[in-house]
Parts: sequence; structure tokens; C-alpha cells
Amino acid sequence: MHQPSQTLTTRHGFTFHVRPARPEDDGTVAEFFTHVTREDLRFRFLTGMNEVAPAQITALTHVDHRWTENYLAFTHDGATMIATAMLACDPGFERGEVAIALRKDFKQHGIGWTLLAHIAAVADTKDVKVLEAIESRDNHAAIEVERDMGFTVAPYPGDGALLLVSRSIGHAAVPA
Repeated sequence: MHQPSQTLTTRHGFTFHVRPARPEDDGTVAEFFTHVTREDLRFRFLTGMNEVAPAQITALTHVDHRWTENYLAFTHDGATMIATAMLACDPGFERGEVAIALRKDFKQHGIGWTLLAHIAAVADTKDVKVLEAIESRDNHAAIEVERDMGFTVAPYPGDGALLLVSRSIGHAAVPA
């Protein structure tokens, strides 16, 4: 059974819907990534690429819904996919990694902040202890959003180009 769509509203008043990805979303997700900047593709997948490969799309749409969940965000009317937000947890739910990508023409609406808050709430319901993201040092916008939400930033072990951004969860309130 599919989880229903939820309506979220950003601090800027932008309203959108999110729902878990499904296998039949392959085409929608592939089309979405054609509207993500090359730089944002690099930030999301931590590698240079011109397009997202079919196997990567499948990994985003064919998830187990227990340890991994990928949320798709759509405009209020449901016509356009505007973002994706994945939570991937370890088997003991000690850590959950978050990765978000936004469509280039829907930035600056607070969608990333709101999706990160949504993922933190989902992680909390799963009793995840620490929510983390691996960020390129160049991804200043994402790092600023994460800092705004109480994440701490540390060097990523073994790779000077990356940062480990993390926050304890444990039923803590998300900053308003």
C-alpha cells in the first residue's frame, strides 16, 4: 500500500506535496534530473556527471521503505516534480544519511530547508540517532541550510574535498 501525499509549506509560504517514490516513478525522476544543474548533480551524487544513469534512477525509486526512503516533491497542483529527498539508514538505525536535490527553477523558496526538516522528522519516527550528510566543501548553500537546522560540520575522514554534516535526532524539536 502506498503512503499518501503530504502537504508541506515552507517558511516562505510555498506549498508543495511530498510522497515516497515508487517503481513506476522512474520516468518522472529521470525527467526531473534534466532540470537540475550540473553542479547540483555533482553535489547530490558526489561525482561529475552530465546525466543520471538508469541504475541510479532505479536506486531512487525501488527502495525498501524501511531503511531507505526517497521522497519526491511536487508542485501544489502535482504537475511538476521539484525535488527529491532520500533518507538511507544503517540496519541498526544508528545513522541516517540524507541527500536532497532541487530543480534549478525552484530554488530560493525554502524547499530544501523544509525537506530537510521533513527527513529529520521521519528519521526521528524511525528512532535514528544521528542524521548526517556528506557534502562537497563547495556546496555552501546546503551547508548553510544544515547549519541553520543545528547540524555540525566536520572534515570528512580521508577526503579533504568533503565535509560530514551531522545532527543528533532523538525526538528533538526541529528549529522553527
